[in-house]
Amino acid sequence: MSPSRLFANPLYSVRAKRERRKEARPGELLEAALDLFVEKGFAATRSEEVAARAGVSKGTLFLYFPSKEELLKAVVMENLAGRYAEWNREYEEFAGSTPDMLRDCMRTWWERVGATKRSGIAKLMMAEGRNFPELAAFYQREVVRPGHGLVRRILQRGIDRGEFAPMDLDHAIYAVIAPMMFLMLAQHCALACLDDRAPLDPERYLAAQCETVLRGLCTPAGRAAAKATQAAPWRPGADADAPAGPDPAS
Repeated sequence: MSPSRLFANPLYSVRAKRERRKEARPGELLEAALDLFVEKGFAATRSEEVAARAGVSKGTLFLYFPSKEELLKAVVMENLAGRYAEWNREYEEFAGSTPDMLRDCMRTWWERVGATKRSGIAKLMMAEGRNFPELAAFYQREVVRPGHGLVRRILQRGIDRGEFAPMDLDHAIYAVIAPMMFLMLAQHCALACLDDRAPLDPERYLAAQCETVLRGLCTPAGRAAAKATQAAPWRPGADADAPAGPDPAS
């Protein structure tokens, strides 16, 4: 979702377009806010710091966002929540097996979210959501539930096609989400999460986790499909001709 589409939403409407300064660009404000929220945390970041990093005045910032809370919501919408409709459409067109779909899901999540500064949003919300319940509820509604729903959809597809065994979907989705959440935390809390004597290769880690999950999920028919289509080790840009999958993790 582009900034222009985002701000067409009444939630982020502009108070008075004619009052905007030429140097005020919504995308730059959102980028500055994302950087600072991830670096310092939501509570510790001041609105004037965001404005200064974007090169505008605090008053200009407030022409777009009436509060710091609305600014964070816009960051979440621009980077994660506003993209779920597109990601779901991509999987409606996915023609491969469900094991391939799950591999594609985890790989492209890394490329689109995990390996970018967007990955810091989940860490931010886990760290500060309890202190800002209204923002936590917004994040649950706009990111967590759609993300879980997308993973559930993939697993249900595998069951319906006979590739995955029947399962408790309410809890099985966490087998897929947990490795991605761990990798997001590792990106931002490496010293606390990892053994520095054994560096973690993100692509190899996700590939290993995905194959482990598939071994537990697949029926005999699904295992045959998974084995037949198992790709070479994941690397950014690999399988460029394959349908691009969404990034479901919050």
